[in-house]
This record gives sequence, C-alpha cells and structure tokens, in this order.
Amino acid sequence: MAILYVVSTPIGNMQDITLRALEVLKEADLILAEDTRQTGKLLTKYGIGRPMESFFEHNEERKIDSIISKLKSGLEIALVADSGTPTISDPGFKLVRKSIGEGISVIPVPGPNAVLTALVASGLATDKFIFLGYFPKKPGKQKEILEFIDKTLSMQPVTVIFFESPYRVKKTISILASRFPEKETVIARELTKKHEEFLRGKLKDLATKEFSTKGEFTILLR
Repeated sequence: MAILYVVSTPIGNMQDITLRALEVLKEADLILAEDTRQTGKLLTKYGIGRPMESFFEHNEERKIDSIISKLKSGLEIALVADSGTPTISDPGFKLVRKSIGEGISVIPVPGPNAVLTALVASGLATDKFIFLGYFPKKPGKQKEILEFIDKTLSMQPVTVIFFESPYRVKKTISILASRFPEKETVIARELTKKHEEFLRGKLKDLATKEFSTKGEFTILLR
C-alpha cells in the first residue's frame, strides 16, 4: 500500500524519539533524509538498517516525481528532517502536497518540535502563538515581517516565534529590539541538548547581553 509517513525525530537528545517513529523507520521500504549522515547516526543508535535516499531543499523539485512513482508502486516511504518535524522550515511540503494530489496516503508520526518545546518552557503565554519560520535575511522582507508583527500585536496579544541560525541570531535580536524594545522575549538555545539555555528579558536588554552563539536558536517574543 502506498504510504508516505512524515516522521518526527529528535531535535537534540536522541532519546526523544517515539516508539511509533522507531517502528515506522524499521518497517519503511525507504527513508528520505535531509542529510543521510545525520539520520544515519540516529538509525545506527537504534539498530535500524533501512535504505536511505537524500531529500533536501536543493534536490526536492528534481526528485519528487521519482518518489511519487516509488510510492505508486506500493512502497512505504518515511520522510524525516535532520531534526524535529519535517516540512516545518524543512523540505517536504511539496512532496506531501503532490502525494495528496495523487491519492497517496500521508500519515503523520508526531514527535519532537522545536517550536512547541521552546514555547512550553518559555514562560510566555501559550494560548495564542504565531510561528514565522526563519527571520528574513533581506532588508525589504525584514521590513515586511516587522510591520506584520506590529499589526498583529496591535490587534491581539500573541507569542511570535522565529528560528534563527548561530550566525545571525545577534543581528536579528538587534533588529527586533530596534522595533519592539519593551517586548518580553525568550531566546532558547540548544534545546534538549547538554548545553540547553533559556535567556529571558526585554528585547532591548537581550540586544546588549553577551551569550554563546553556538547551536540552533528559537526566538519568542510577546
């Protein structure tokens, strides 16, 4: 039966994988991995020896048709990201959409997710939140997103969430602070890993605070 499983994997601590995810990965005919080396470490830890194929941002368009053909032939395929839930600021959305259009079953296998992990431990309100992916690199797009946040927060209180890389996190905090200096903010770093850290305070204060830029970051403000 043609099935595309969308499988969540750990965002740091390898023990944070569900029993169901392990079962699906063990039984899959093929595992689509954003980085086969990264996923290979997880599979090795749990003694899983299934075939893997790379599937990432720069080859997604080229590979979709061949993957759809494999699914239609009856293969059960598991889609994973390097960490967390596939399609959330990671490749996979186009494949999921095409699979649905072709009548192929798409089954989510839920699990770790950096957005919710950061949110529940942030201390910021969790009743309403917006995830906006990675903060834009281009000034024009930055202006658009800042105006969007301003308009949204003027209408109702929500927690706004971004991902950010270690190379841009301080610049992004500075840009956000210039527009929203008084907003309560949390910077979550290295979630679920040994050096996990939460920095809390007003944006204007965090913009001048010294902190390690190693690892992956989730930024939350309200």
